[in-house]
This record gives sequence, C-alpha cells and structure tokens, in this order.
Amino acid sequence: MRDPVADKPTDKLHYERMMENALRGVIREALTVAAATGLPAEHHFYLTFRTENPGVDIPARLRARHPEEMTIVLQHQFWGLEVGEERFSVTLSFDRVHERLTIPFAAITAFVDPSVQFGLQFPGATGAAPASE
Repeated sequence: MRDPVADKPTDKLHYERMMENALRGVIREALTVAAATGLPAEHHFYLTFRTENPGVDIPARLRARHPEEMTIVLQHQFWGLEVGEERFSVTLSFDRVHERLTIPFAAITAFVDPSVQFGLQFPGATGAAPASE
C-alpha cells in the first residue's frame, strides 16, 4: 500500500508562504488606511502578536506582563501610527502612560475587525520572518 504523504510532491514555490504574505498585506493595507485617514465609521482592530519575535520593540514592563503574546486594540486612543513594508509602529496608552510599540507583520498571529466580523489568524506563525530560497 502506498503512503500518500510520502508521495506528496514538494512545494518548491512555497504557496503557503505566498498566501500568508498576501494575507499580511491585507493587515498592512488596513493599517495604512487608518494611518492616513483614521478609522472609518465603527472600524477598530484587535492585533495579537508574539512579543518574543525578533524586531518587536515594546517597553520592558509590557514584555514582562506579556512574555509570549499580546493583543492591542486600535480604536479611539492611538497616536502616531506609521506603517512600513515590514512593520508598523504606534503609540498607545497603558495605565495612562504613552508607550511606543513597533511590531513586524511577521509577528502577528491574529487580526480582527469586529465591526464587520472580519478576522485573520496565523495559527502556525512562529513570529520569524519566512526564509527566502
């Protein structure tokens, strides 16, 4: 009897990585719109990310409280949202203290806009940037 897993061809084009990059592009575009014009209507974002990911820059006190994963909300009070090709930065208030966070898109494990029941999950995300071949 043949083993279908063993007979599966190797994906030399890395379609899963392409799909993940495309979906992360949706997040980048949504954040770009929010940075340029603010959040329209009732839109707001929940972003969950791995705090131990290389390139994540958050204050030590937040990293201590969230050693593996953290969720932030972009709704009414956020400042200085800047979106780049690989990461975004935003200032949020934590216990009435404004803190600057920089988060690579590769670190994001979930993105939700509950106002329109839209969400993306990256359950296998390790937070590491995909290797290129």
